[in-house]
Amino acid sequence: MKLSKRLETIAAMVPELSEDGCVADIGTDHGFIPIRLIQERKAARALAMDVRKGPLMRAEEHIRQYGLADRIEVRLSDGLEQLRAGEAQAVVIAGMGGELMLRILRNGGHVRESIRYWILSPQSELSAFRHGLEEMGLAIRREELVEEDGKYYTVMLAEPGEMHYEQEYRYRYGDCLIRQKSQVLQALLEREQCQYREILEQLGRQESEGAVKRSREIRQELLDLTEALDVMR
Repeated sequence: MKLSKRLETIAAMVPELSEDGCVADIGTDHGFIPIRLIQERKAARALAMDVRKGPLMRAEEHIRQYGLADRIEVRLSDGLEQLRAGEAQAVVIAGMGGELMLRILRNGGHVRESIRYWILSPQSELSAFRHGLEEMGLAIRREELVEEDGKYYTVMLAEPGEMHYEQEYRYRYGDCLIRQKSQVLQALLEREQCQYREILEQLGRQESEGAVKRSREIRQELLDLTEALDVMR
């Protein structure tokens, strides 16, 4: 089964679980991640969970197609609601906005202490998302940034533990990515740096209160971005 670059990265981020280990994929859509993880023997069992019946039906069809109906259970669930404590060692949540993912994590307090690994791929609000993980006692251990069809996707591996960054830009861009000098992140930041400078030049020709306010915001964003780039170079 050929996966997109984003899904390949997510599957690769899942550690190999114990002999009878189970992984839960929240918002499973087509069920491709559980299928790949079982095929690679990273888990013995999997739960393909979604809040909508349509995606679950598609997932169930694919699971039967690959002969894995006895290893992968499909389950209707709003986030982590129908996951029982101790049922899974790892949880995958991907393809959603950061605020929605934080809501799912916060509402999943009944299982949070029993999960060893969290594989997370928020599509927005990354700074707020990393702060939210810190507040919930989850620490990011690995991060990857992948570019696919002109879009950028962040994939994180988090575990129970303490996490705190001294600089705000590390929450915004990812401390792990900065420390490993991610070439993908560096290219993205260099492009954004040029875009911010162009925007500032345009705003400088305007005198409205809104333009002045936006200029201040852009200057702060440019300062954070440049600081991150300086550390990476």
